[in-house]
Amino acid sequence: MVREWDPKTASAEELRAMLDSLNAVLMADLPDDPLWQESYLREYLAETMPGERRISWLAEEGSRVLGHANVLLLGDIGVVELLIHPKARRAGLAREMLAQAARKTYHEGFSVIGAEVVGGTPAVSFFESVGFVREYTETRSVLRLNSVDWLALGEMARGIGAGYHLEFCPGGPPDELLEPYAKAKAELREIDDGDLDLRPSSYDPQRLRASLDCLHRRGMKPYIVLAIHEKTGDVAGLTEVVVPAQHPTRADQYDTIVVQDHRGYGIDRAIKARMLFELRSAEPKLAEVQTWNAQANESMLKVNAELGFQPDREWYEYGADVADILRRLEHGL
Repeated sequence: MVREWDPKTASAEELRAMLDSLNAVLMADLPDDPLWQESYLREYLAETMPGERRISWLAEEGSRVLGHANVLLLGDIGVVELLIHPKARRAGLAREMLAQAARKTYHEGFSVIGAEVVGGTPAVSFFESVGFVREYTETRSVLRLNSVDWLALGEMARGIGAGYHLEFCPGGPPDELLEPYAKAKAELREIDDGDLDLRPSSYDPQRLRASLDCLHRRGMKPYIVLAIHEKTGDVAGLTEVVVPAQHPTRADQYDTIVVQDHRGYGIDRAIKARMLFELRSAEPKLAEVQTWNAQANESMLKVNAELGFQPDREWYEYGADVADILRRLEHGL
């Protein structure tokens, strides 16, 4: 049975069954990834960033969850996430749940639907078989902290050019740096690298503060390192890492940005190296950090390699016309 599902009002038993299904998917598709924990799971599923809405469905058989789908409605696109228990695959359940998500996306007035898909998993052939087109590819890399050369990392952290200093901001930037922080993040708007923005950044100071507050409510602790240009007080570069309560041994790297006018001063290496030192102190249980980069972003891939990140998986972004996807699914095409 497939039904619309609200994690805000779901019972504890439903959440545990959903967690069991999620971890079964991870063990089958990403066996080296840490399993998720129950901590803040409800909040992670229920809370959304400013201006976004999420609608979810469960597929159940008795007390077991066989599938979970949600569509995140943001901007001008609906982003679908689909998880099918390995024992329930190849039985038509994925098509049924995707049809529910596509139908809701269409009736909400969206014309485009997207999906983020992990390379090397059955989801790749599934989404392509129903008409999704691959439009963007990233490489996920993982750094294991027990392999870090901390002496070399210290040299990188100190290797920033004269006229700059680094500031560590656990939880988010202080109020006096929020506006220059948002201004630096706006650099991303100028980059057209083909990314569908399935995980968009916030650039407005008020929206940015609301986004950081949302991360805290979801149990995702943000850590930020800023490079400050001493002459102007501007944020010349930034890097963000989030440690989720749901998998606290592996952190997620978010944006790393060096403002165009401040490139060439070793800022990118310094801020990322300083971040790793701060994480080692602030999060003693942390074992790994994962990051995603466009394959064309050679400079950041080089920095990550110097820090010790190892390429792990390709990550794909797919897009499609939602009316076309719905027609294919409803007519068995």
